[in-house]
Amino acid sequence: ELNSIAGPHSVADDSGELVVDVKALGQAVRGRHLSNAVVSGHLLADALRGADVDFVAVLRCDPAVLKRRLTSRGYAQEKILENVEAELIGVVLDAAVRKFGPLKVHEYDTSRTKPASVARKIELDLLAGLPQTAPWMDWTLGYDSSTRLRSLLSAPRTDPAST
Repeated sequence: ELNSIAGPHSVADDSGELVVDVKALGQAVRGRHLSNAVVSGHLLADALRGADVDFVAVLRCDPAVLKRRLTSRGYAQEKILENVEAELIGVVLDAAVRKFGPLKVHEYDTSRTKPASVARKIELDLLAGLPQTAPWMDWTLGYDSSTRLRSLLSAPRTDPAST
């Protein structure tokens, strides 16, 4: 898990957010034995080179489902909206495809699938060694009106009974 080894390569910025030196993180990861290893984390495309990996699994989630999940976990509104917007436009997928190429990148919808089922599908795809065949997910197609899109990208509603 890249995030777990990013600590020594991170510093807090003026706002208190951790900023990772991805070049140093990449060097640290490449210094480890990666043969037959699974490396996970959203910093993958920033820290590793295309030649470092054979298979990339990008976990995707319907932005509305993601918004509900992050809200229920108590994430700050700004962080929720940042993550929902990034998922809506496919930031992680785009970075992975640009860095590793479309033949190595596979995406998996986790919106309504149990983690064990997603893991099994990834395992089967990895063992099969086949390239991604389905078209890339485009969540924007599900937001066909400005009202729906504004609702998705607005601050999450809080339950008045819980305040």
